[in-house]
Amino acid sequence: MKKDIHPKYIRSQASCACGATFDVGSTRENVKVEICSQCHPFFTGKQKLVDSAGRIDRFKKKYAGFDASKLV
Repeated sequence: MKKDIHPKYIRSQASCACGATFDVGSTRENVKVEICSQCHPFFTGKQKLVDSAGRIDRFKKKYAGFDASKLV
């Protein structure tokens, strides 16, 4: 491996847009992220459920008269 071509790997501070900070290993001194495990909906349990009833209704309406037995 060549010498002096790799960046230094250091312990640095990561800060989230929500205000949470935590220690990480990085080649940069300060890391800024937009979302972390403290504020991500998957980890907080505050997921927004997507209402897909419109898609389901359109599908059922489109294939309401479809008879699969006629294909065979």
